[in-house]
Amino acid sequence: MPPGILLPMDERPIGMFDSGLGGLTVARAVADALPGEDIVYFGDTARCPYGPRDLAEVRGFVLQIGTWLAARDVKLIVVACNTGTAAGLALAQRVFDVPVIGVVEPGARAAVKATVNRKVGVIGTVGTIESEAYPRAVRAIDAGVTVFSMATPKFVEAAEAGIRTGIYEVSRSYLDPLRRTGIDTLILGCTHFPLIDTAIRNGIGRGVQLISSAEEVAAEVVDTLERRGQLASAGRTGRHRFATTGDPGEFQRPGGSVFGGSLGHAERVELAALESLMDERLRAALVEAADADAREVAACE
Repeated sequence: MPPGILLPMDERPIGMFDSGLGGLTVARAVADALPGEDIVYFGDTARCPYGPRDLAEVRGFVLQIGTWLAARDVKLIVVACNTGTAAGLALAQRVFDVPVIGVVEPGARAAVKATVNRKVGVIGTVGTIESEAYPRAVRAIDAGVTVFSMATPKFVEAAEAGIRTGIYEVSRSYLDPLRRTGIDTLILGCTHFPLIDTAIRNGIGRGVQLISSAEEVAAEVVDTLERRGQLASAGRTGRHRFATTGDPGEFQRPGGSVFGGSLGHAERVELAALESLMDERLRAALVEAADADAREVAACE
């Protein structure tokens, strides 16, 4: 770069959210990659887990939390939730004026790069698996890769609650069918799953590479901000703020362990306050998305 030319800088925060603690694995990767960036993280623990919910309902949650983050003048939003990404990423990208990044496509890219025998497994919530977001994303990158999917809802409960009793037996029961398919790569299709990766490794067996989207998402955040000239100034220390719809104390204690440092004070956000953010424009966007879903289903019948 010629001398005297200053890089642009943007010290607005990065917004991130998940249904609970799992997205903090992504937030940690982003903070490690960009230590000078401010982060605002929202954990919707009062409505966790998203996986068993109807995707149309989750899509509404994505718009509510995205609007809450946009009101805090974020420069980029990360949907650090696989179910949230599957349900509402495309709509959020149309609605919000800042880039919105999900976790499915980065994870799919990493799996396609990693697989040797071109057999990839995916585990996730019921909502993520039924959406078929990962098979579509993988096939869009390499149509020759075969994807085997398995819903593992008990993993989310175990990771969020810190349950360890019986998790190895549950893991072996869930993952034995995937192991028998001969996959060499397994996508952890939920940001909670790195919290129990030891049990998952035990269940899937040796020789299968586990893919977490956290580092891939962080790399995409870095690339996006660099290309847009929106990185924070060099040498600063980023500030991290946290909010939750649940009990702040119950969020802070395990959350600090996941994030790799104390969360400090977590702001409590009432669900009623989130729900009040749904104005006519957002409601119309949800109706339009639901109509598009109905047309897609009709076309497949």
